[in-house]
Amino acid sequence: MTLQSINPYNGDTITTYQPFSAHQTEIAIQQAESAFKDWRLVPFAERRDRLKKAAEILQANAREYAHLMALEMGKPVQQGRAESEKCAWVCDYYAEHGEMFLQPEEIQTDAQKSYVSYSPLGVILGIMPWNFPFWQVFRFVAPTLMAGNTILLKHASNVSGCALAIEELLEKAGFPPNVFQTLLIPSKDIQHVIADSRIQGVSLTGSTAAGRAVASMAGKHLKKCVLELGGSDAYVVLEDADLEQAAKICVQGRLVNTGQSCIAAKRFIVPEAKLREFEERVVALFSDQRAGDPMDENTTLGPLARLDLREQLHQQVQKSKKLGARLLLGGEIPKGPGAFYPATVLSDVKSGMPAYEEELFGPVAAIIPAFHETMALELANDSVFGLGAAVLTADPEKGERIARDELQAGCCFVNAFVRSDPRLPFGGIKESGYGRELSRHGIREFVNAKTVYVSH
Repeated sequence: MTLQSINPYNGDTITTYQPFSAHQTEIAIQQAESAFKDWRLVPFAERRDRLKKAAEILQANAREYAHLMALEMGKPVQQGRAESEKCAWVCDYYAEHGEMFLQPEEIQTDAQKSYVSYSPLGVILGIMPWNFPFWQVFRFVAPTLMAGNTILLKHASNVSGCALAIEELLEKAGFPPNVFQTLLIPSKDIQHVIADSRIQGVSLTGSTAAGRAVASMAGKHLKKCVLELGGSDAYVVLEDADLEQAAKICVQGRLVNTGQSCIAAKRFIVPEAKLREFEERVVALFSDQRAGDPMDENTTLGPLARLDLREQLHQQVQKSKKLGARLLLGGEIPKGPGAFYPATVLSDVKSGMPAYEEELFGPVAAIIPAFHETMALELANDSVFGLGAAVLTADPEKGERIARDELQAGCCFVNAFVRSDPRLPFGGIKESGYGRELSRHGIREFVNAKTVYVSH
Protein backbone atom coordinates (compact mmCIF):
# COMPACT_ATOMS: atom_id res chain seq x y z
CA MET A 1 0.00 0.00 0.00
CA THR A 2 1.45 3.35 -1.05
CA LEU A 3 1.07 6.70 0.70
CA GLN A 4 -0.44 9.40 -1.50
CA SER A 5 -0.59 13.17 -1.38
CA ILE A 6 -3.68 14.32 -3.30
CA ASN A 7 -4.47 17.94 -4.10
CA PRO A 8 -7.91 18.55 -2.51
CA TYR A 9 -8.53 21.51 -4.86
CA ASN A 10 -8.62 19.43 -8.04
CA GLY A 11 -8.16 15.80 -7.02
CA ASP A 12 -4.80 15.41 -8.77
CA THR A 13 -2.23 13.06 -7.26
CA ILE A 14 0.81 15.12 -6.24
CA THR A 15 3.22 12.41 -5.11
CA THR A 16 3.13 8.74 -4.24
CA TYR A 17 5.43 7.48 -1.50
CA GLN A 18 6.55 3.93 -0.84
CA PRO A 19 6.05 3.20 2.86
CA PHE A 20 8.97 2.09 5.00
CA SER A 21 9.59 -1.62 5.33
CA ALA A 22 9.90 -3.11 8.80
CA HIS A 23 13.66 -3.10 8.27
CA GLN A 24 13.74 0.61 7.39
CA THR A 25 11.66 1.44 10.48
CA GLU A 26 14.01 -0.62 12.63
CA ILE A 27 17.01 1.27 11.27
CA ALA A 28 15.30 4.64 11.97
CA ILE A 29 14.60 3.68 15.59
CA GLN A 30 18.13 2.41 16.00
CA GLN A 31 19.56 5.64 14.57
CA ALA A 32 17.34 7.81 16.78
CA GLU A 33 18.48 5.96 19.90
CA SER A 34 22.11 6.25 18.86
CA ALA A 35 21.75 9.97 18.10
CA PHE A 36 20.20 10.55 21.54
CA LYS A 37 23.38 9.43 23.30
CA ASP A 38 25.23 12.42 21.84
CA TRP A 39 22.39 14.95 21.51
CA ARG A 40 21.50 14.74 25.20
CA LEU A 41 25.01 16.00 26.02
CA VAL A 42 24.97 18.93 23.58
CA PRO A 43 25.03 22.23 25.52
CA PHE A 44 21.86 24.33 25.62
CA ALA A 45 23.65 27.11 23.78
CA GLU A 46 24.21 24.88 20.77
CA ARG A 47 20.62 23.58 20.82
CA ARG A 48 19.49 27.21 21.01
CA ASP A 49 21.53 28.13 17.94
CA ARG A 50 19.99 25.27 15.95
CA LEU A 51 16.46 26.33 16.86
CA LYS A 52 17.18 29.96 15.98
CA LYS A 53 18.52 28.85 12.60
CA ALA A 54 15.36 26.80 12.04
CA ALA A 55 13.31 29.93 12.80
CA GLU A 56 15.30 31.89 10.21
CA ILE A 57 14.67 29.22 7.56
CA LEU A 58 10.95 29.15 8.35
CA GLN A 59 10.75 32.93 7.96
CA ALA A 60 12.79 33.01 4.77
CA ASN A 61 10.84 30.19 3.11
CA ALA A 62 7.33 30.99 4.38
CA ARG A 63 5.95 31.34 0.82
CA GLU A 64 7.41 28.01 -0.28
CA TYR A 65 6.01 26.19 2.76
CA ALA A 66 2.61 27.87 2.35
CA HIS A 67 2.55 26.66 -1.27
CA LEU A 68 3.23 23.10 -0.11
CA MET A 69 0.48 23.25 2.53
CA ALA A 70 -1.97 24.59 -0.05
CA LEU A 71 -1.11 21.75 -2.43
CA GLU A 72 -1.34 18.93 0.09
CA MET A 73 -4.26 19.94 2.32
CA GLY A 74 -5.87 23.03 0.77
CA LYS A 75 -4.86 25.71 3.27
CA PRO A 76 -5.19 29.23 1.77
CA VAL A 77 -1.68 30.55 1.15
CA GLN A 78 -1.97 33.61 3.37
CA GLN A 79 -2.86 31.31 6.28
CA GLY A 80 0.02 29.00 5.36
CA ARG A 81 2.51 31.87 5.54
CA ALA A 82 1.14 32.81 8.96
CA GLU A 83 1.53 29.18 10.06
CA SER A 84 5.17 29.11 8.98
CA GLU A 85 5.83 32.36 10.84
CA LYS A 86 4.18 30.98 13.97
CA CYS A 87 6.47 27.95 13.76
CA ALA A 88 9.42 30.36 13.69
CA TRP A 89 8.00 32.03 16.80
CA VAL A 90 7.84 28.77 18.77
CA CYS A 91 11.41 27.92 17.74
CA ASP A 92 12.63 31.32 18.91
CA TYR A 93 10.59 31.06 22.10
CA TYR A 94 12.17 27.78 23.23
CA ALA A 95 15.60 28.88 22.03
CA GLU A 96 15.30 31.83 24.40
CA HIS A 97 13.52 30.19 27.35
CA GLY A 98 14.17 26.43 27.17
CA GLU A 99 17.33 26.40 29.27
CA MET A 100 15.67 28.47 31.99
CA PHE A 101 12.64 26.15 32.08
CA LEU A 102 14.91 23.15 32.66
CA GLN A 103 17.22 24.58 35.29
CA PRO A 104 17.49 22.47 38.47
CA GLU A 105 15.14 23.59 41.24
CA GLU A 106 16.60 23.66 44.71
CA ILE A 107 14.29 22.49 47.48
CA GLN A 108 15.05 22.98 51.16
CA THR A 109 15.04 19.70 53.09
CA ASP A 110 17.17 18.24 55.89
CA ALA A 111 19.76 17.23 53.28
CA GLN A 112 22.99 19.06 52.65
CA LYS A 113 21.62 19.66 49.17
CA SER A 114 18.38 18.57 47.49
CA TYR A 115 16.95 19.57 44.15
CA VAL A 116 14.97 18.47 41.12
CA SER A 117 16.84 18.11 37.84
CA TYR A 118 15.25 17.80 34.41
CA SER A 119 16.89 15.42 31.96
CA PRO A 120 15.69 14.14 28.57
CA LEU A 121 14.01 10.76 28.26
CA GLY A 122 15.23 9.52 24.88
CA VAL A 123 13.42 8.82 21.62
CA ILE A 124 9.94 10.41 21.46
CA LEU A 125 7.37 9.46 18.82
CA GLY A 126 5.22 12.28 17.45
CA ILE A 127 1.97 11.34 15.68
CA MET A 128 0.66 14.46 13.99
CA PRO A 129 -2.42 15.46 11.92
CA TRP A 130 -2.81 17.13 8.55
CA ASN A 131 -4.77 20.26 9.48
CA PHE A 132 -1.80 22.35 10.61
CA PRO A 133 0.94 20.29 8.95
CA PHE A 134 3.83 22.53 10.08
CA TRP A 135 2.55 24.08 13.32
CA GLN A 136 1.42 20.83 14.96
CA VAL A 137 4.88 19.39 14.34
CA PHE A 138 6.91 22.40 15.48
CA ARG A 139 4.98 23.01 18.69
CA PHE A 140 6.04 19.45 19.62
CA VAL A 141 9.50 19.53 18.03
CA ALA A 142 10.84 22.80 19.46
CA PRO A 143 10.50 21.92 23.17
CA THR A 144 11.27 18.23 22.70
CA LEU A 145 14.55 18.87 20.86
CA MET A 146 15.50 21.73 23.17
CA ALA A 147 15.09 19.34 26.11
CA GLY A 148 17.64 16.98 24.52
CA ASN A 149 15.37 14.24 23.20
CA THR A 150 15.40 12.82 19.68
CA ILE A 151 12.26 12.51 17.56
CA LEU A 152 10.56 10.13 15.17
CA LEU A 153 7.64 11.75 13.32
CA LYS A 154 4.70 9.80 11.95
CA HIS A 155 2.81 12.51 10.09
CA ALA A 156 -0.60 12.15 8.44
CA SER A 157 -0.11 10.28 5.17
CA ASN A 158 -1.70 12.98 2.99
CA VAL A 159 0.93 15.54 4.07
CA SER A 160 4.04 13.39 3.70
CA GLY A 161 5.60 16.15 1.58
CA CYS A 162 5.31 18.54 4.52
CA ALA A 163 6.89 15.95 6.83
CA LEU A 164 9.88 15.51 4.54
CA ALA A 165 10.20 19.28 4.09
CA ILE A 166 10.42 19.68 7.88
CA GLU A 167 13.11 17.01 8.06
CA GLU A 168 15.10 18.81 5.37
CA LEU A 169 14.58 22.15 7.13
CA LEU A 170 15.99 20.83 10.41
CA GLU A 171 18.98 19.34 8.61
CA LYS A 172 19.68 22.74 7.03
CA ALA A 173 19.41 24.31 10.49
CA GLY A 174 22.33 22.17 11.61
CA PHE A 175 20.63 19.56 13.76
CA PRO A 176 22.81 16.42 13.78
CA PRO A 177 21.81 13.44 11.60
CA ASN A 178 18.97 11.29 12.97
CA VAL A 179 18.01 13.69 15.78
CA PHE A 180 14.78 14.17 13.81
CA GLN A 181 13.48 11.59 11.34
CA THR A 182 10.26 11.12 9.41
CA LEU A 183 8.71 7.66 9.39
CA LEU A 184 6.75 7.06 6.19
CA ILE A 185 4.52 4.36 7.61
CA PRO A 186 0.76 3.66 7.52
CA SER A 187 -1.27 4.03 10.70
CA LYS A 188 -1.49 0.27 11.19
CA ASP A 189 2.27 0.14 11.83
CA ILE A 190 2.24 2.67 14.67
CA GLN A 191 1.55 0.03 17.32
CA HIS A 192 4.83 -1.72 16.55
CA VAL A 193 6.77 1.53 17.00
CA ILE A 194 5.05 2.36 20.30
CA ALA A 195 5.74 -1.17 21.56
CA ASP A 196 9.48 -0.85 20.88
CA SER A 197 11.41 -0.56 24.15
CA ARG A 198 13.59 2.23 22.72
CA ILE A 199 10.60 4.59 22.39
CA GLN A 200 10.25 6.54 25.64
CA GLY A 201 7.16 8.62 24.98
CA VAL A 202 4.40 9.46 22.52
CA SER A 203 2.77 12.77 21.61
CA LEU A 204 -0.43 12.57 19.57
CA THR A 205 -2.58 15.30 18.11
CA GLY A 206 -5.66 13.82 16.48
CA SER A 207 -9.19 12.54 16.92
CA THR A 208 -10.57 11.18 20.17
CA ALA A 209 -10.74 7.73 18.56
CA ALA A 210 -7.06 7.93 17.65
CA GLY A 211 -6.29 9.12 21.17
CA ARG A 212 -8.03 6.12 22.72
CA ALA A 213 -6.09 3.75 20.48
CA VAL A 214 -2.70 5.36 21.13
CA ALA A 215 -3.33 5.73 24.87
CA SER A 216 -4.23 2.05 25.03
CA MET A 217 -1.04 1.04 23.24
CA ALA A 218 1.12 3.41 25.30
CA GLY A 219 -0.49 2.24 28.54
CA LYS A 220 0.10 -1.40 27.69
CA HIS A 221 3.80 -0.68 27.27
CA LEU A 222 4.02 1.89 30.10
CA LYS A 223 4.96 4.80 27.86
CA LYS A 224 4.34 8.43 28.80
CA CYS A 225 1.96 10.11 26.35
CA VAL A 226 0.49 13.54 25.68
CA LEU A 227 -2.87 13.64 23.88
CA GLU A 228 -4.35 16.71 22.20
CA LEU A 229 -7.64 15.48 20.80
CA GLY A 230 -10.91 16.77 19.40
CA GLY A 231 -12.96 19.70 20.57
CA SER A 232 -16.38 21.28 20.28
CA ASP A 233 -15.56 24.72 21.65
CA ALA A 234 -18.47 26.70 23.05
CA TYR A 235 -18.56 30.50 22.72
CA VAL A 236 -20.98 31.96 25.28
CA VAL A 237 -22.46 35.30 24.26
CA LEU A 238 -23.77 37.08 27.37
CA GLU A 239 -26.74 39.48 27.43
CA ASP A 240 -24.50 42.56 27.68
CA ALA A 241 -22.21 41.61 24.77
CA ASP A 242 -21.75 43.86 21.76
CA LEU A 243 -23.34 41.59 19.14
CA GLU A 244 -21.35 43.01 16.24
CA GLN A 245 -18.05 42.34 18.00
CA ALA A 246 -19.26 38.97 19.33
CA ALA A 247 -20.32 37.80 15.88
CA LYS A 248 -16.97 38.80 14.38
CA ILE A 249 -15.03 36.93 17.05
CA CYS A 250 -17.23 33.84 16.70
CA VAL A 251 -16.92 33.78 12.90
CA GLN A 252 -13.18 34.38 12.95
CA GLY A 253 -12.78 31.54 15.45
CA ARG A 254 -15.02 29.22 13.44
CA LEU A 255 -13.57 29.72 9.95
CA VAL A 256 -9.81 29.72 10.55
CA ASN A 257 -8.25 26.95 8.42
CA THR A 258 -11.66 26.49 6.72
CA GLY A 259 -13.03 25.36 10.07
CA GLN A 260 -10.65 22.40 10.27
CA SER A 261 -9.28 23.04 13.73
CA CYS A 262 -9.73 21.28 17.04
CA ILE A 263 -9.96 24.68 18.76
CA ALA A 264 -12.28 26.27 16.22
CA ALA A 265 -15.37 27.98 17.64
CA LYS A 266 -18.01 25.33 17.02
CA ARG A 267 -21.03 26.07 19.24
CA PHE A 268 -22.34 29.64 19.58
CA ILE A 269 -24.56 29.92 22.67
CA VAL A 270 -26.70 33.05 22.46
CA PRO A 271 -29.44 34.68 24.57
CA GLU A 272 -32.79 33.70 23.08
CA ALA A 273 -33.90 37.34 23.01
CA LYS A 274 -30.96 38.23 20.74
CA LEU A 275 -31.03 35.10 18.61
CA ARG A 276 -32.41 36.61 15.39
CA GLU A 277 -30.03 39.58 15.38
CA PHE A 278 -27.05 37.32 16.06
CA GLU A 279 -28.14 34.92 13.30
CA GLU A 280 -28.31 37.78 10.80
CA ARG A 281 -24.84 39.00 11.69
CA VAL A 282 -23.28 35.54 11.48
CA VAL A 283 -24.99 34.74 8.17
CA ALA A 284 -23.78 38.04 6.70
CA LEU A 285 -20.19 37.37 7.78
CA PHE A 286 -20.30 33.77 6.53
CA SER A 287 -21.72 34.99 3.20
CA ASP A 288 -18.72 37.30 2.75
CA GLN A 289 -16.27 34.40 2.67
CA ARG A 290 -14.56 33.68 -0.62
CA ALA A 291 -14.09 30.01 -1.49
CA GLY A 292 -11.65 29.08 -4.22
CA ASP A 293 -8.14 28.12 -5.19
CA PRO A 294 -6.03 28.08 -2.01
CA MET A 295 -3.15 29.50 -4.10
CA ASP A 296 -5.23 32.67 -4.66
CA GLU A 297 -4.35 35.41 -2.16
CA ASN A 298 -8.03 36.43 -1.99
CA THR A 299 -9.31 32.99 -1.00
CA THR A 300 -10.51 32.77 2.60
CA LEU A 301 -12.08 29.29 2.41
CA GLY A 302 -10.12 26.52 0.76
CA PRO A 303 -11.35 23.00 0.10
CA LEU A 304 -11.55 20.48 2.91
CA ALA A 305 -8.52 18.23 3.06
CA ARG A 306 -10.22 15.11 1.63
CA LEU A 307 -13.47 14.13 -0.06
CA ASP A 308 -14.32 11.58 2.65
CA LEU A 309 -14.06 14.32 5.28
CA ARG A 310 -16.47 16.46 3.28
CA GLU A 311 -18.95 13.59 3.05
CA GLN A 312 -18.75 13.01 6.81
CA LEU A 313 -19.36 16.70 7.52
CA HIS A 314 -22.30 16.82 5.10
CA GLN A 315 -23.91 13.82 6.78
CA GLN A 316 -23.60 15.55 10.17
CA VAL A 317 -25.29 18.66 8.76
CA GLN A 318 -28.07 16.68 7.08
CA LYS A 319 -28.80 14.62 10.17
CA SER A 320 -28.91 17.77 12.33
CA LYS A 321 -31.46 19.25 9.89
CA LYS A 322 -33.62 16.12 10.05
CA LEU A 323 -33.60 16.36 13.84
CA GLY A 324 -34.89 19.95 13.75
CA ALA A 325 -31.98 22.32 13.21
CA ARG A 326 -32.78 25.31 10.98
CA LEU A 327 -30.46 25.71 8.01
CA LEU A 328 -29.77 29.43 7.52
CA LEU A 329 -26.99 29.21 4.95
CA GLY A 330 -25.09 26.65 2.86
CA GLY A 331 -25.51 22.97 3.59
CA GLU A 332 -25.27 21.73 -0.01
CA ILE A 333 -22.28 20.10 -1.67
CA PRO A 334 -21.25 22.31 -4.61
CA LYS A 335 -20.85 20.95 -8.11
CA GLY A 336 -17.43 20.69 -9.70
CA PRO A 337 -14.02 19.37 -8.66
CA GLY A 338 -12.43 19.73 -5.27
CA ALA A 339 -13.46 18.91 -1.72
CA PHE A 340 -15.27 22.20 -1.17
CA TYR A 341 -18.02 22.66 1.42
CA PRO A 342 -19.86 25.97 1.72
CA ALA A 343 -19.86 28.22 4.77
CA THR A 344 -22.90 26.82 6.59
CA VAL A 345 -24.99 28.12 9.50
CA LEU A 346 -27.34 25.96 11.58
CA SER A 347 -29.56 27.40 14.30
CA ASP A 348 -31.89 25.99 16.97
CA VAL A 349 -29.29 23.29 17.52
CA LYS A 350 -30.22 21.02 20.42
CA SER A 351 -28.98 18.03 22.38
CA GLY A 352 -29.05 14.84 20.35
CA MET A 353 -28.04 16.49 17.07
CA PRO A 354 -24.58 15.85 15.58
CA ALA A 355 -24.03 19.62 15.47
CA TYR A 356 -24.46 19.65 19.26
CA GLU A 357 -22.86 16.37 20.29
CA GLU A 358 -20.03 15.84 17.80
CA GLU A 359 -17.04 17.73 16.44
CA LEU A 360 -17.87 19.26 13.05
CA PHE A 361 -14.57 19.63 11.22
CA GLY A 362 -15.33 22.26 8.60
CA PRO A 363 -16.98 25.66 8.02
CA VAL A 364 -20.24 24.94 9.88
CA ALA A 365 -21.54 27.07 12.76
CA ALA A 366 -24.03 25.71 15.29
CA ILE A 367 -26.13 28.39 17.03
CA ILE A 368 -27.76 27.34 20.30
CA PRO A 369 -30.32 29.58 22.06
CA ALA A 370 -30.25 29.93 25.86
CA PHE A 371 -33.01 31.45 27.99
CA HIS A 372 -30.71 32.68 30.77
CA GLU A 373 -27.05 32.80 31.76
CA THR A 374 -27.12 29.72 33.98
CA MET A 375 -28.58 27.71 31.12
CA ALA A 376 -25.93 29.09 28.75
CA LEU A 377 -23.11 27.89 30.97
CA GLU A 378 -24.75 24.50 31.43
CA LEU A 379 -25.02 24.16 27.65
CA ALA A 380 -21.38 25.17 27.21
CA ASN A 381 -20.24 22.47 29.62
CA ASP A 382 -22.66 19.85 28.29
CA SER A 383 -20.06 18.21 26.09
CA VAL A 384 -17.73 15.23 26.20
CA PHE A 385 -15.03 17.61 24.98
CA GLY A 386 -13.08 20.18 26.97
CA LEU A 387 -10.42 21.77 24.81
CA GLY A 388 -11.31 25.45 24.45
CA ALA A 389 -14.13 27.85 25.30
CA ALA A 390 -14.81 31.58 25.20
CA VAL A 391 -17.12 34.09 26.84
CA LEU A 392 -18.12 37.37 25.18
CA THR A 393 -19.25 40.20 27.41
CA ALA A 394 -19.07 43.94 28.07
CA ASP A 395 -17.87 43.15 31.60
CA PRO A 396 -14.31 41.69 31.37
CA GLU A 397 -14.15 41.02 35.12
CA LYS A 398 -17.31 38.94 34.97
CA GLY A 399 -16.02 37.22 31.84
CA GLU A 400 -12.77 36.39 33.63
CA ARG A 401 -14.65 34.86 36.57
CA ILE A 402 -16.73 32.72 34.23
CA ALA A 403 -13.66 31.65 32.23
CA ARG A 404 -11.73 30.79 35.39
CA ASP A 405 -14.44 29.23 37.54
CA GLU A 406 -17.29 28.05 35.32
CA LEU A 407 -16.15 26.89 31.88
CA GLN A 408 -14.88 23.32 31.71
CA ALA A 409 -12.01 23.47 29.24
CA GLY A 410 -8.23 23.64 29.13
CA CYS A 411 -8.08 27.01 27.33
CA CYS A 412 -10.66 29.69 28.18
CA PHE A 413 -10.68 33.11 26.53
CA VAL A 414 -12.61 36.32 27.23
CA ASN A 415 -13.62 38.56 24.30
CA ALA A 416 -11.22 36.75 21.94
CA PHE A 417 -11.20 33.57 19.93
CA VAL A 418 -9.29 30.56 21.28
CA ARG A 419 -5.78 30.10 19.88
CA SER A 420 -2.48 28.55 20.89
CA ASP A 421 0.43 30.70 22.03
CA PRO A 422 3.99 29.45 22.79
CA ARG A 423 3.92 31.37 26.09
CA LEU A 424 0.80 29.61 27.43
CA PRO A 425 0.09 25.93 28.13
CA PHE A 426 -2.17 24.28 25.58
CA GLY A 427 -4.32 21.18 26.01
CA GLY A 428 -7.67 19.89 27.15
CA ILE A 429 -9.66 17.87 29.64
CA LYS A 430 -12.33 15.17 29.33
CA GLU A 431 -12.29 13.55 25.87
CA SER A 432 -10.10 16.34 24.52
CA GLY A 433 -7.08 14.60 26.01
CA TYR A 434 -4.47 15.19 28.70
CA GLY A 435 -1.02 16.63 29.11
CA ARG A 436 0.07 20.06 27.95
CA GLU A 437 2.03 21.49 25.06
CA LEU A 438 3.85 24.84 24.87
CA SER A 439 5.13 27.13 27.65
CA ARG A 440 7.09 25.82 30.64
CA HIS A 441 4.58 22.98 30.99
CA GLY A 442 5.14 21.66 27.48
CA ILE A 443 8.91 21.30 27.68
CA ARG A 444 8.60 19.37 30.95
CA GLU A 445 6.31 16.65 29.54
CA PHE A 446 9.12 14.52 28.11
CA VAL A 447 11.82 14.91 30.73
CA ASN A 448 12.68 13.05 33.90
CA ALA A 449 11.90 15.22 36.93
CA LYS A 450 14.61 13.61 39.01
CA THR A 451 15.02 14.04 42.74
CA VAL A 452 18.68 14.49 43.79
CA TYR A 453 19.32 14.25 47.54
CA VAL A 454 22.81 14.80 48.93
CA SER A 455 23.40 14.00 52.60
CA HIS A 456 26.33 15.10 54.80
